[in-house]
Amino acid sequence: MLDLLITNASLPDGRTGMSVAVQAGRITAVAEGAISDAQAHETVDAGGYLLSPHFIDPHFHMDATLSYGLPRVNESGTLLEGIALWGELKPTLLADAIIERALTYCDWAVAKGLLAIRSHVDTSDPSLLAVDALLEVKRLVAPYIDLQLVAFPQDGVLRSPGGVENLKRALDKGVDVVGGIPHFERTMADGAASVKLLCEIAAERGLLTDMHCDESDDPLSRHIETLAFETQRLGLQGRVNGSHCTSMHSMDNYYVSKLLPLIAGSGVSVIANPLINITLQGRHDTYPKRRGMTRVPELMAAGVNVAFGHDCVMDPWYGMGSGDMLEVAHMGLHVAQMTSQTGIRACFDAVTVNAAKVMHLDHYGLEVGCDASFVLLQARDKIEAIRLRANRLKVWRKGVLLAETPEVQAKLKLAERPAGVRFLV
Repeated sequence: MLDLLITNASLPDGRTGMSVAVQAGRITAVAEGAISDAQAHETVDAGGYLLSPHFIDPHFHMDATLSYGLPRVNESGTLLEGIALWGELKPTLLADAIIERALTYCDWAVAKGLLAIRSHVDTSDPSLLAVDALLEVKRLVAPYIDLQLVAFPQDGVLRSPGGVENLKRALDKGVDVVGGIPHFERTMADGAASVKLLCEIAAERGLLTDMHCDESDDPLSRHIETLAFETQRLGLQGRVNGSHCTSMHSMDNYYVSKLLPLIAGSGVSVIANPLINITLQGRHDTYPKRRGMTRVPELMAAGVNVAFGHDCVMDPWYGMGSGDMLEVAHMGLHVAQMTSQTGIRACFDAVTVNAAKVMHLDHYGLEVGCDASFVLLQARDKIEAIRLRANRLKVWRKGVLLAETPEVQAKLKLAERPAGVRFLV
């Protein structure tokens, strides 16, 4: 007897009329049509709607989430004012408040089918209060969210007193990934030195690495080049990610033609954060204004694994957001002008399968042996899911139903309706 059987589902690869069988939290069968003689404790008719692996946010700041307006609002909308605001807020932070805000956000995430998050956590404060708070959140949400934490020296690992030791202490406490912010060090040389140092720490400890890299409009901010070099020098291929990389939007095309194969050859992945990159970058421009997001389609064409992150939700850097990764994908395809059918599908992959590769998630997907952690969307395919920011009908984690939302259907009060094709609205 199966625990769960889903029938008549559409899958992200385009197959329709599919059945997915679940036993003990794992997918045991994926078949076209009915699975003969299959009996289950619960059977769900997907009605032709899209069954997708759950959404993933590979770049977030959970220690700051839902703190919008504390101690005041970011009036300039710039990255640097956001960092300054966070610096003002840190001395007043309480662990219980961080935990409460983070748990609230995790509830939002589950309702949106977002079941894996990589969150950076600031290690610049010697008390490591935020680190301890998010380690507790990680423990509390483990039954329903894979929360991966990055030791992130927000004030610069070399620029801030005790930065290196604070980061190492955070790793000793159980933080999963080595982070950095080379463009916020005092000089370009210090930034490059920080990349080298942090990659060496990751290599010594056998950890993954995720650097905030070149989050700037400065075309000469080129720490992604150093990150690619250090990755190859230390044999970290496949374990390193460069986040943001917004300076690439402003770089000379000839230099980028050299840079793209360097990144691809090093096995470094890249995370763009469309909602935030388009908001924070280009603030010093008059007109024309730069878009600010990195070169997503060019990176993908070069063979680089590119994912999208949400980055911020209602914090000193961004006053919007709801934990909806389809909103992230929707913005990403517009900013990157990835409006072809192939491009739109690639943006869906950027918040699912590509992000899973960044986080090294095991047993992710819709194949036999994968975890039965998926979401049923009120859409027929990946393109419609992004276009509609589709309703999440049901969200399962390892075969257990975590959230559900009734199917949404507008009731039109029209005296007459013209005959013609009806679209899902």
